[in-house]
Amino acid sequence: MRLIAALRALERATRPYDPGFAAAMERRWAELPEAVRTPGQVLGRHGVGCEGTHGVFPKCNLKCTPCYHSRDANQVRVDGPHTHEQLTAQMGLLRELRGPRAHTQLIGGEVSLLTPDDHATALAIMRDHGREPMSFTHGDFDYHYLARLALGPDGTRRFGRLSFAAHFDKFMYGRRGIERPPSERSLNPYRARFAAMFRRLRREHGVRFFLAHNMTVTPGNLDEVAGVIRDCHAMGYGMFSFQPAAFLGDERRWKERYREATPDAVWAEIERGTGTRLDYHVFENGDVRCNRTAYGFYVGRRWYPFLDGDDPRDLAVRDAFFRWFGKVTFTGTPPALLAARVLRVVARHPSTAVTALRWLARTARRVGWMRLARHRMRVRPVSFVMHQFMDADVVAPAWELMQRGEQATEPRLRETQERLAACHYAMAHPEDGTVVPACVQHAVLDPAENAQLRTLLPIVEVRTTADRSSATPPKEK
Repeated sequence: MRLIAALRALERATRPYDPGFAAAMERRWAELPEAVRTPGQVLGRHGVGCEGTHGVFPKCNLKCTPCYHSRDANQVRVDGPHTHEQLTAQMGLLRELRGPRAHTQLIGGEVSLLTPDDHATALAIMRDHGREPMSFTHGDFDYHYLARLALGPDGTRRFGRLSFAAHFDKFMYGRRGIERPPSERSLNPYRARFAAMFRRLRREHGVRFFLAHNMTVTPGNLDEVAGVIRDCHAMGYGMFSFQPAAFLGDERRWKERYREATPDAVWAEIERGTGTRLDYHVFENGDVRCNRTAYGFYVGRRWYPFLDGDDPRDLAVRDAFFRWFGKVTFTGTPPALLAARVLRVVARHPSTAVTALRWLARTARRVGWMRLARHRMRVRPVSFVMHQFMDADVVAPAWELMQRGEQATEPRLRETQERLAACHYAMAHPEDGTVVPACVQHAVLDPAENAQLRTLLPIVEVRTTADRSSATPPKEK
């Protein structure tokens, strides 16, 4: 009887599809505007989109231009119990409305201002709610902090894997050792140091990691984007994400004519850095006016797409993936369990194995067998992303009309409404049971929210730049 019970439990655990996850994606697909229900659309076919936290720790200890923070953000102290309380409520609503699995950023200020224990508790809360967390940081902390986050008081691992998004650009002022970076290249030692901390953590304690590199783009650093990619692609980052600056947050920090760094101009610089064309229609995450994504890998210094958008055979692979594996919950699933679920799909649909093997052989030929051999078959997956946030002056009126159920007639507001309806990045409001797009959060809701938090969690002790300016060299500690 025990054997039968164990086999039944194994069968249930390895079922490829979670009914809750499948139902959440069906709802998400039904919510999308008709214009974004494209063959490459990921939302509603392999996920519900990304999520972010808000109002949990709005304070940051760098000064950046531009920044989406409202005027009051840095007048709110970082408080562990408040963070955990808000996280529990927000994650509960996200699970209820968006299903059992999603990628969620622990964001809102500088995450390393949380103590390592509070930070670890926050990640545990997110995982308890089926979220795969990614901590958002400026990266200006030391290995000691990272180790205390990853390891418990007894020295054992709290996490088998950590994900961080690190933001580096030359308009971030106050970083130790480089108060005002003169160029993007001058930050490369700091980018390298950050990634090296995680390699050390994996080497010493077996904690796996995923790192994303974020960078705000303005006319002042647009021509340096390609250099960042060429210089940093082998440092250990699995994603490079670029955000053209928007007129959001504290208007006192708006120093440039941001819209001169157009999405097309930014994407062209990313392509210049990779040395190849990047097709962002193979896979789409929401509206391409908001998000452009190219998934691929490096072999040596050359980047290749996983799927060639000009090859119908590769597009057929994409369609087969959505059809047979789209409802498999990859997020947060242990590798062995995921492999078992994938194998069950393959056993049920053997043609998927043939399709995969043909794609693998075709891709290897594109790279070249000699190149693969020369690099010992070493492949480094690296994705490129561009997120185009919208300006507050169009988001606020467009959202007000949407709340009244009205469709805008003015072209800019109409476009804004379309993009908000297809938003890939959402935030939860347990107080009224709603989930809102991130642009709405930053353009409409942040100012009032942070003003309230300033009263609830006033600053008691201010940590100044002088306290942090120890000119620590960019090396692994």
